[in-house]
Amino acid sequence: MIVLLATLFGEFFLVGLLSFGGGLATIPFLQNIAVRRAWFTLTELADMIAVAESTPGPIGINMASYAGFRAGGIPGVAAATLGIVTPSIIVILIIARALTKFRENELVSGAFSALRPASCALIAAVGVGLIRASLFTPAFDLKAAILLLVLIPATLKIKAHPLVFIAVAAAVGVVLKM
Repeated sequence: MIVLLATLFGEFFLVGLLSFGGGLATIPFLQNIAVRRAWFTLTELADMIAVAESTPGPIGINMASYAGFRAGGIPGVAAATLGIVTPSIIVILIIARALTKFRENELVSGAFSALRPASCALIAAVGVGLIRASLFTPAFDLKAAILLLVLIPATLKIKAHPLVFIAVAAAVGVVLKM
């Protein structure tokens, strides 16, 4: 069990250290973990994203907690959650100390400008994978495709809280027995 907890901590430490761009940027790393480890499947990853998006708190931490629970119960939650937050704490302490010194540096500014589109590309790639998993598991799901085609423009046009769209989608799923 100690080896499992250390492995969970290490895996999620790397996720926390390398996933620039917020919680959604952790998804490609979790996808990689799902492929390499037997802790959760790609389908369960899609479920984790839905649960993490619909619960309070940062999505990356919620997903780490869920994955940790799937892999090692309550001790797994602690290991994965501590693993994912530790790099942020360390990095923020270092950045806070150095930010005033390097705020105007062209290299630092250029690096952060390039990280934004890279994070967007990673999130978009995972989004495409999630669309495939949602629409084609196990076979093409016409109801899910219609819901997706309605929700994408609705989320772009209607400026409502994300919880509204999650609640509507859940209600539609219940009514249509999706």
